[in-house]
Amino acid sequence: MRERSRPRGRREAGDGGRSAGGSASPRRERRGASVCGGGRRLAMEEGAADLRQRKKQNCTESDKMAPEERNKENSKLGRSPKYMLIQRFAKLFFGCLAAVTSGMMYAVYLSTYHERKFWFSSRQELEREITFQGDSAIYYSFYKELLKAPSFERGVYELTHNNKTISLKTINAVQQMTLYPELIASVLYQASGSEEVIEPVYFYIGIVFGLQGIYVTALFVTSWVMSGTWLAGMLTVAWFIINRTDTTRIDYSIPSRENWALPYFACQVAALTGYLKKNLNCSAEKFCYLLVSASTYTFMMMWEYSHYLLFVQAVSLFLLDSFALAQTEKVHEVYKIYLFSLFLGYLLQFENSALLVSPLLSLVAALMLSKCLQMNMKKGTFMSRLLKIMHIYLVLTITVTLNFLLKMFVPHKENEHLLKFIEVKLGLNTTKMKYLWTPYVCMLAAFGVCSPELWMTLFKWLRLKAVHPILLALILSMAVPTIIGFSLWKEFFPRIMTELSELQEFYDPDTVELMTWIKQQAPVAAVFAGSPQLMGVIKLCTGWMVSSLPLYNDDDLLKRNENIYQIYSKRSAEDIYKILTSYKANFLIIEDSICNEVGPVRGCRVKDLLDIANGHVVCEEGDSYAYSKYGRFCHEIKMNYSPYVNYFTRVYWNRSYFVYRINTVISFQS
Repeated sequence: MRERSRPRGRREAGDGGRSAGGSASPRRERRGASVCGGGRRLAMEEGAADLRQRKKQNCTESDKMAPEERNKENSKLGRSPKYMLIQRFAKLFFGCLAAVTSGMMYAVYLSTYHERKFWFSSRQELEREITFQGDSAIYYSFYKELLKAPSFERGVYELTHNNKTISLKTINAVQQMTLYPELIASVLYQASGSEEVIEPVYFYIGIVFGLQGIYVTALFVTSWVMSGTWLAGMLTVAWFIINRTDTTRIDYSIPSRENWALPYFACQVAALTGYLKKNLNCSAEKFCYLLVSASTYTFMMMWEYSHYLLFVQAVSLFLLDSFALAQTEKVHEVYKIYLFSLFLGYLLQFENSALLVSPLLSLVAALMLSKCLQMNMKKGTFMSRLLKIMHIYLVLTITVTLNFLLKMFVPHKENEHLLKFIEVKLGLNTTKMKYLWTPYVCMLAAFGVCSPELWMTLFKWLRLKAVHPILLALILSMAVPTIIGFSLWKEFFPRIMTELSELQEFYDPDTVELMTWIKQQAPVAAVFAGSPQLMGVIKLCTGWMVSSLPLYNDDDLLKRNENIYQIYSKRSAEDIYKILTSYKANFLIIEDSICNEVGPVRGCRVKDLLDIANGHVVCEEGDSYAYSKYGRFCHEIKMNYSPYVNYFTRVYWNRSYFVYRINTVISFQS
């Protein structure tokens, strides 16, 4: 009996029983057998509780265990933990050093190129300011006004209740023009005590150039995180600089909103790439999550079209989640960041209704709702399977429906022209000038060249057997980017150095003379009318009130621009006079470059577009027919004959500009 009880006791002990093995009596053996089932159930319950407890363990414990497991693996490979730690530290140190150095060198490169192009340091203030053209001039003009205000609070109030910029119109410039970058720049300039150290214009453009350096650093880091090697980051930076004309508009439009916003978007993409990676330790995951949250909200506050770009990103995340290429829990955390940024932006942007009717909000709400529907469906049922199959269709349907309902019930201004404007902004209608997409094309190309995993996938697909795929992939992922880098260095580095050594000259004496005349001769209460681009420069350089501005998010301003552009159409003097006086304009400025424009493609010039819109030109099967009993106004007014001299009196002119006073008393002369 004792010999038979021993193996039985061992088996029961292995199953979690309390038997003492060979020392147990037959009576106790039977008792152990009777409670064996209960012991197994108890063990299963304890195991389930153990499993639940392990799932609820915090990330810190798992982080502590991970190095131990890695150390065991390294010891098996003959590598000491100390050696691996030094190797990781060296890789991280040199990678971060290369990323920061790349960003700093790019910022210095932009500053040097800007100085060489405009001779900025040797110019007077007026000559510096006319280098800002169009909407860039408007943004910088409000930055100047904030610095001139007696206090920051007073300056913000004057911007939010602005009635000194556009005639007959009070605007909230902070909301309408997204002036948060100028608010931040003015606060930093005054709080840092930079008034005695640096001029306001240098401080302003210095921040923008610094952000471009952060932009390049973020692209470097993203490529590094994706490929696992910082050689990919170096290659990304090289391709970014080489394709600078397609990656940025910083050359000729420094204060533009995208130059302030896109660096934050690049930081968001870098943090999001790290956050979605698998096997990420808890500290890095929290850091990436916080950086994604902060950069997403900042990007949304810096650019009025940011939510459209985030919508494209949300669609990409949805597709990755649908095809199980990303962790669902992390993707839905990003959706929550979108929602938080949208509602916080809505509150801090003076209840901007454009954020409530944006497609981003509708898409994220639909994704969250579809997730709830899937969670409430019983697994294995026919409806759950059908719902999984129709998941994409369901999300798209809910998105369109929610967006339609929001537009019905949320008061907003429907700006259909914004879609075409965004198309131009994103570069979707051109074959190359795509500054939103080209940087990430450079990054993906560098990732494809430098990633060992992609090389291994290619070799497995080719069924390469002559050389070990892993070894060949490691060699090529190092050798190919090195060869490409040296070839780029040899071909393009001399060009960049030549570009920096050449002294260009930006000299516009006609515009300087016009601005000087306005400041010295025009009444302080005068209102000027002309092309929106010139009005932006007048507002910046003189501070005088204008009748229109180069803004595209306001229906009234768009209508004003269209009406005032009629000075270059075939309309009568009386029609133009009525248009200008309806906006209380006192002076009219005719630009010779627009009036006598000779474009390479007819039909795209300002005067051509006006003739087509007014019905003065009819195109049928390639033939054009023109009919209007009036000549082109900008030509006829220069002739100084009736009835033009009855409505307008020329008071100043030079080679580029003709300024006319709009008569308040009309005297008809023959």
